[in-house]
Amino acid sequence: MRLKLVPSETNWDFFRATRISFGASLMAMVASVLLFATLGLNFGIDFRGGTTIRTESAQPVDVGIYRDALAALDLGDVTITEVFDPGFGPDKNVAQVRIQAQDGQESVTPETIAAVEAALQQVAPDITFPSVESVGPKVSGELIRTAVLAVALAIFAVLVYIWLRFEWQFSLGAVAALVHDVTLTIGIFAALQIKFDLAIIAALLTIVGYSLNDTVVVFDRVRENLRRYKKMALKEVLNLSINETLSRTVMTSVTTLLALIALFVLGGDVIRGFVFAMIWGVVVGTYSSVFVASNILLMLGVKRDWSKQDDGGAGTQFADVDA
Repeated sequence: MRLKLVPSETNWDFFRATRISFGASLMAMVASVLLFATLGLNFGIDFRGGTTIRTESAQPVDVGIYRDALAALDLGDVTITEVFDPGFGPDKNVAQVRIQAQDGQESVTPETIAAVEAALQQVAPDITFPSVESVGPKVSGELIRTAVLAVALAIFAVLVYIWLRFEWQFSLGAVAALVHDVTLTIGIFAALQIKFDLAIIAALLTIVGYSLNDTVVVFDRVRENLRRYKKMALKEVLNLSINETLSRTVMTSVTTLLALIALFVLGGDVIRGFVFAMIWGVVVGTYSSVFVASNILLMLGVKRDWSKQDDGGAGTQFADVDA
């Protein structure tokens, strides 16, 4: 007896409430842009500048105790991570303390660094500080520009790939879905003021790849069915294709979410922002593949006199796996 997340055969009409689903997506994107414009993002040290202090001690690193020791200093965004290395002996316990630049200052002042070191020596008397490195506003500004460029280039590469792989209508549908996912992710980070750093940029690029994978599977099946049912209306072809790949889509999303939720609960503060972005991205990426990309394709239409030969259904060999 196999567990099925969805029935073996479904015949759901995903375009029955097109105006509602598409309108909700547009409203969510507008709300995300407004949240970003009014609240802004809670940039981490990577984008605001700050100082990283490396510590070494014979005593095991207790991140909670370190954080409590620094809480009284009111330094704002402080990140403490333990550094693991197979070459470290049992008496070498290393941590990194990252402190954001204070308002109105170019970098963390020597006095602040001295106060941090003194506070940590209270809880670990043998602690040493082998290195102190600062990231200035100029470097942080360059990181922001590089991050925006990376996301924009990824979306542009998707536009070109889908255009060459399918047709321009498919390409615009896929890119609309990716823009939808990235915009909503930025919006939720602005709304909840979760720390936004380079790890979140990595999550955004991963979301782009995940959403694209879902969209390509659906579009591959759409193309196959357009060749198979030459007189069937485009809306019905899209519905049929989504239903045929639904089992695969749900199975992939649910199994990915199970791993991500476990990481979110058990992974600790260091990766929680990254994992939250991934969980949100999987949810909105799955939604956009069905309700955004397909809606765009339906509105633009697609040619029906296919001249290209079928390539054997590349990308859809697992599309109808039972979940």
